Amino acid sequence: MAKEETFLGRWSRLKREEEAKPPEKPAGAPEKTAEAPPVPRVEDLTAQSDFSPFMHPKVQDGIRRVALKKLFNDPHFNIPDPFEPFSGDWTVSEPIGAELMKQLHQARTHVFSAEERGQYEAEQLERDHAEALAYDAERTAALEIKESRLDEPGRKDA
Repeated sequence: MAKEETFLGRWSRLKREEEAKPPEKPAGAPEKTAEAPPVPRVEDLTAQSDFSPFMHPKVQDGIRRVALKKLFNDPHFNIPDPFEPFSGDWTVSEPIGAELMKQLHQARTHVFSAEERGQYEAEQLERDHAEALAYDAERTAALEIKESRLDEPGRKDA
């Protein structure tokens, strides 16, 4: 009857056999001697051409870039998606008007003179004061209406 192998003995034997084996190449790793595949001329490329040879790791980056530039210059890829919010051309816009520029805090503090800043601040204070007065008037009117409803005859207070 054959002698049964213990757990540790089997583990030790398998470990030694594994170390004796030559290292295996990982799956999908390129051959060290592999050369770049032949690529078509860039001038002959169209949008329907196969661009996969240009993606091989051995193809020079410059050639790959020229091929991709040729591909993405095609109108199919070159037209922005109108439903993409950031695809618009925002470089061409109307300049900011003088009135809007005056309202910008940064422009007020860094561009305009002290006299212009003072004038702007005075106008802003007047607007704030007018808004506060209007708010107080509305609030006072609302409170008066509320108080008049409290004094209605036959109204039961809870």
